[in-house]
Amino acid sequence: MGMATPIDGKKIAAQVREKIGEAVKILHDQHNYRPSLAVVLVGEDAASQVYVASKHKFTREAGMGSLQHELPADTPEDALIALIKTLNADDNIDGILVQLPLPDGVDTARVIGQIDPAKDVDGLTETSAGRLSLGRPGLRPCTPAGCVILAKQALAAQGEVLSGKHCVIIGRSILVGKPAAFLFLEQNCTVTIAHSRTKDLASVCAGADILVAAVGRPEMVQGNWVKEGAIVIDVGINRVANDNPKSKRKTKLVGDVDYISAASRAAAITPVPGGVGPMTIACLLRNTLLAACLRRGWPVPKGLE
Repeated sequence: MGMATPIDGKKIAAQVREKIGEAVKILHDQHNYRPSLAVVLVGEDAASQVYVASKHKFTREAGMGSLQHELPADTPEDALIALIKTLNADDNIDGILVQLPLPDGVDTARVIGQIDPAKDVDGLTETSAGRLSLGRPGLRPCTPAGCVILAKQALAAQGEVLSGKHCVIIGRSILVGKPAAFLFLEQNCTVTIAHSRTKDLASVCAGADILVAAVGRPEMVQGNWVKEGAIVIDVGINRVANDNPKSKRKTKLVGDVDYISAASRAAAITPVPGGVGPMTIACLLRNTLLAACLRRGWPVPKGLE
């Protein structure tokens, strides 16, 4: 095989956002209403600030309302919870997203637990997780939902479907690994969840038609772990020292997969950056729109169900 086809997350995300923009117009025409997303950022985490700015930009571009609440790192947990309760009670806000990670000393589970499940656009409350595991309708976590869309599109380009494929997910986090397993199961995949304690991880991965890497370890997945012709979805975003002498930048972003060696065996692979990241934001906007419709009993505009 030659080099894998890069899966263009930016392009696919732009297509999803375009559909969302059209749906927002429909809602506005029918109900004179525009969905709104509130993002809460605590502290000065540089990566989080970049994500929040990007979410704000794309929310506005899709014609939705975007509110940002930026709080200092030493904000008391109770003050943060009071803000969430205010946002829960505000009928003009459809989605509430608390940007993770929260500063040390804040009980993340307690804070997330305060979000009204009907506005939980990150899909992280116990209610959302329960609905996902039971196969009930609800708001699904954005990153794994984006992974499913990318895998579907990559397979469709080969004239294939997800149903029946073996999907190996490396990582068992509540943010990505576990929800991804449920979402790929819903698509009738056979799912294996692997992690740092998995014995002979390389051979488990080598059986994957779809390999989803979500471990947070730079370039851990080697090319010889990848089955010939597999689809590789790299969720990792790791900042490492830049060893390219021609570059002025001291650091660079890499995924959890060693891109060059994996691309020599895979049929398609997501680049980092420009793969999963843009899809996460597109799915967040989709969830905000779904939440607006579900809360009011409105039918969801076609193409976004």
